[in-house]
Amino acid sequence: MLRQIEGSRAVAETVALCRPEVICAYPISPQTHIVEGLGELVKTGALAPCEFVNVESEFAAMSVAIGASAAGARAYTATASQGLLFMVEAVYNASGLGLPIVMTVANRAIGAPINIWNDHTDSMSQRDCGWIQLFAETNQEAADLHVQAFRLAEELSLPVMVCMDGFILTHAFERVDIPDQATVDAFLPPFEPRQVLDPADPVTIGAMVGPEAFMEVRYLAHHRQTEALARIPEIAAEFAAAFGRESGGLVRPYRLDDAETVVIALGSVLGTIKDVVDEMRAEGRRIGALGIGSFRPFPHAAIRAALAGAKRYVVVEKSLAVGGGGVVATDVRMALDGAAIPGITAVAGLGGRAITKASLRRLFEAVIVGTAEPLTFLDLDRGIVERELARMREKRRSGPIAENILRDVGAVAARIV
Repeated sequence: MLRQIEGSRAVAETVALCRPEVICAYPISPQTHIVEGLGELVKTGALAPCEFVNVESEFAAMSVAIGASAAGARAYTATASQGLLFMVEAVYNASGLGLPIVMTVANRAIGAPINIWNDHTDSMSQRDCGWIQLFAETNQEAADLHVQAFRLAEELSLPVMVCMDGFILTHAFERVDIPDQATVDAFLPPFEPRQVLDPADPVTIGAMVGPEAFMEVRYLAHHRQTEALARIPEIAAEFAAAFGRESGGLVRPYRLDDAETVVIALGSVLGTIKDVVDEMRAEGRRIGALGIGSFRPFPHAAIRAALAGAKRYVVVEKSLAVGGGGVVATDVRMALDGAAIPGITAVAGLGGRAITKASLRRLFEAVIVGTAEPLTFLDLDRGIVERELARMREKRRSGPIAENILRDVGAVAARIV
């Protein structure tokens, strides 16, 4: 049913249609509305049978999900930012044990300094934790990906994160087609765990493994991720056939047929990128976009194939590997190893900074003419940065960097007014 609905509520209602049996939740912005919505559905009996467990921390939320999944229940949770970091030990345990938990990550910046707005630093920090990571461009896709995530997780016995941009998607009201229960049931079969704790057939899970077997265990985790490279597009195709719309997949090409310049990104920024691509196409510029739907496993072959005819590319990413550069761009370069296609990394939108069409247009023009820096920080205020660097050179106790910059920003704004 097509409705004007908040993204978080759309996800909550769609997750409920997937018939989770245990939901464990600890609220943290901007994912709170999702678990609030699910809690309401459980309380009213609209989602039953299901146990909603209020826990004391994010670590406890993932621990409860692990216990529930190991006992044979379909388990779900959600988190963001510092909450994801707090549960990291358990996050690794979930994937190491091969438990098919689904978790929504409402992407948000990581402090310090404290910032509640959107970027992709949180999920990118867990890129090697063994979870599948699927990224949504729109609220419709965010809802759809959860149905696919449960199917994928349970087929492969691997946990899946569905990543959606905090506030930009979670709190936005859009037209979303919420499927009916019968269609979801036909697509998502009842959960039949590969491994389950059963008193009648006792086993040990999570036992210590020494050097003689640990590499093999980790390799098998990697092998299951490579299996997901095949299943993700297959499940997306089956979803399209069952639900009547395309959603998910490894990559999402946009106007790439004759594109000489390709813009690569993931998440909601793709909508703005496509608008700029359309404008430049109208002027005769041969530019296109490639959305990454699956960050883990990373679709190296699909990206290489999509850029086969390109002369250059730019990765627009909302995260920064401090001291290194781009996170997504590193994997893109690996995918294009030997292809001799020059690329630019553009770090943008950190901490929720707006990524405008005008800024993207200037970036793409600079990439096309070859004047863009290999590592570009979109809309970075270099004047503010230089003032703080000067302060640090002048005296050792220059003060907290974040507070100094906020004062400088305020002084600049006052002068403009």
